[in-house]
Parts: sequence; structure tokens; C-alpha cells
Amino acid sequence: MDKTVTPRPSRLQRLRESDLWYSFCAHPSAIFAAVLLGLVALTALLAPLITPQNPYDLAALELWNSEIPPLWEDGGQWPYLLGTDTQGRDILSAVLYGSRISLIIGFASVILALVVGLALGLIAGYFGGWVDNVIMRVGDVLLSMPFILIAILITAIASASLPTGLKDVLAAPILILAIAVPSWVQYARTVRASAMVEAKKEYVQAAKLIRVKAWRVMLHHILPNCLTPIMVAATLNFGLAILSEATLSFLGVGMPPDQPSLGTLIRIGNQYLFSGLWWIVVFPSVQLCLIVLSVNMIGDWLRDALNPKLR
Repeated sequence: MDKTVTPRPSRLQRLRESDLWYSFCAHPSAIFAAVLLGLVALTALLAPLITPQNPYDLAALELWNSEIPPLWEDGGQWPYLLGTDTQGRDILSAVLYGSRISLIIGFASVILALVVGLALGLIAGYFGGWVDNVIMRVGDVLLSMPFILIAILITAIASASLPTGLKDVLAAPILILAIAVPSWVQYARTVRASAMVEAKKEYVQAAKLIRVKAWRVMLHHILPNCLTPIMVAATLNFGLAILSEATLSFLGVGMPPDQPSLGTLIRIGNQYLFSGLWWIVVFPSVQLCLIVLSVNMIGDWLRDALNPKLR
């Protein structure tokens, strides 16, 4: 008798048949936010192909093309669709290139904080005792200080200790570190709470009895049961990380003017807001709002979809 073996469905097929995908398709605001964020990310990635100039190339800037208004205003010129700033930098090019920097810094800082927080939270929850006390007290110290103050302190120390030639080169890694250092505590506390519950269950006790290595128990047994709240927190913190980068750059301790992120562009444009050059600050601000809004909408949907109590 022939037995037909049913092929195992692929990951993509399992995803399309999952409750998470059904919830996404039934959530119009989540679809809108995903499309908006994807469009922003795609245009930022393809910025060298769709923008009229490289805003980071100072040799390409021409002062006689400075302070040109948007194309629909009197005096607007093609190809400067959104106008130019006081240095002749195309605003559309600067916004797209700046969005790429802001997205990269926000994503990298979230990943760094997530990795550190997961590792420390698992260690604290699994081993407990003095290890848990040391990790959590360090986290409490960080939580007792304002987020922006810690970030400014880290950037100031790094800038003061680095040679002049390396400050601008390492501006992005310094920002990533400054945002990630105070952010890992939230992930660690969330994972610690879940790990303490999972560590007392029978399957973890059985793994300990047969002398399974601690790192295997933490990674293969405890961690998968802690990922749901972490995914939601990481998504929401992505938007906060982008806002933090913009805040630091706006305060002058972020990206340099020759490599402007959205926060740097807003800081530069704010100086000319009351002189009639409104487009220099408005368009970077709108782009920043769209990014953070789309990320927060996706985070809200993900929280509702992964929490059975809210269904």
C-alpha cells in the first residue's frame, strides 16, 4: 500500500497561514504603517539613484543655488523639488540621506541593546543570587538617571577622548553606543522576569538534572518563551531610538553637519525658521514624524496581536 508523504510547509507558507498574518491583513492601520515605513526605507536605500545630488559631497554644493524655495513656490527651480538650504544643499537629497542615517543608527542601537539586555536578563533570571543583584543594581542606577543625560555624557566622553580626525568618522558608532547603553535595562528586566518563571518549570529542572549546559538551557528552552514581549518592546523602542538620535543631533552632540541626519537637518533649519526659509526645517521634521508614527503604529498592532488578553 502506497503511503503519500505530505511535504512539510515552508516558513513562508506557515507565516501566511498563521494568526499573526491574519491579524496583520485584518488591521488597516498596520498595513498603512508597514507600507509607509517600507516606502521611507526604500527611498532612503535608493537615495543615490533618485536624488539630484550627494548632500555629503561638499564639492557638489554650489552657493548660487542656495535658498531656493520648493518647486511650487515662486522662484522654485528644477530639480530642487523641495528647495535648497543656505549652502545649496538639495533638501530632498538631504532628507533621504538623513533618513538612511537615522534608520541605521536606530536599528543598530536597538539590536545592540537587545543583545546585551537578552544576555544579561537570561543570566540574571537563570542564576539568581548575587549575579542577579549585581546586574539589576546596575540597571537601577541607569534607570535613576535621565536617558538623554546618559547619552550626552557618553558622547561627551567619547568626543573628548578621541583624536580630532576620528570624531566625525566615529560619530555614528558613538551615537549607537550612547543610545544602547541606557536602553538595555528594559529588555533585561523583561527577560529576567520571564526567565525566573521558566527556570522553575519541570522541563528546565529536568535539563539541569541531566547536566545540560546552562547556555543551551537558556538559549534553546528559556529564550523562545520570552520573545513575545521582547518583540513588542524592540519595535516600540525602534521609534524611540530614532527620536533619541534626532534629539542628540539637534542638541549638537550627534551627527556632524557634513553628514547630517534628520536631527542635524532640523537643528540647522531651526536657525532659519523665522527668516522665511521654512522648508529647511519643515520637510526633515515631517519625515521624522512619518518614520516614528509608522513604527509606533506597527508596535501597537504587534502588541495587540501577540497579547491574547487584548483579542
